[in-house]
Amino acid sequence: MSAVAPGIRVMNVMIAVTNGGFTDMLHDVADTFGWNPWLFLSQVISFAIVAFLLRRFAYKPILGVLEERRQRIAEGLLNAEKIKKQLAEAEQRHADILAKANAEAQKMIDEARESSAHLAERKQQEAIAAAEQIITKARETGAIEHERTMESLKRELGRLVVETTAKVTGKVLTSEDQRRLQEETARQLA
Repeated sequence: MSAVAPGIRVMNVMIAVTNGGFTDMLHDVADTFGWNPWLFLSQVISFAIVAFLLRRFAYKPILGVLEERRQRIAEGLLNAEKIKKQLAEAEQRHADILAKANAEAQKMIDEARESSAHLAERKQQEAIAAAEQIITKARETGAIEHERTMESLKRELGRLVVETTAKVTGKVLTSEDQRRLQEETARQLA
């Protein structure tokens, strides 16, 4: 490479253009580097076709799959929040039922004690025994209702976990996989 100033090169190009030698100079450069306009044009067309095909059949489907997966994950998170809320509501209902049963039982015990003051010792014992039996039944009923609610929630949570796992992983779970996931969920909730 010669140490010619850039200004002199520009002058040489301008002189070549004015003398009509610019096209000759371009042909010389193209011949020197082996440039073939038809080959170049075919490569540009081939590149455009490949770029179009990749965009149409590879890039768009991949973006679609990624978006679908993102939506499934978001849906799974919403389901998990929904399950947590349902569990909290069920526990609150259980506590309310138990409190109501205890209040009613206590009220009945208090009424039985008031009325027992007017009755003989035998009547007083019968009323207290009946009240305690009601408390026991109320507690048993509350415990049974709690167990039913918890069992129902465990089944629903297991089903939602299986469904969410199937959606997130994108595979169909076998009955063995579903059973195993439901058991693990029930074990974690216990």
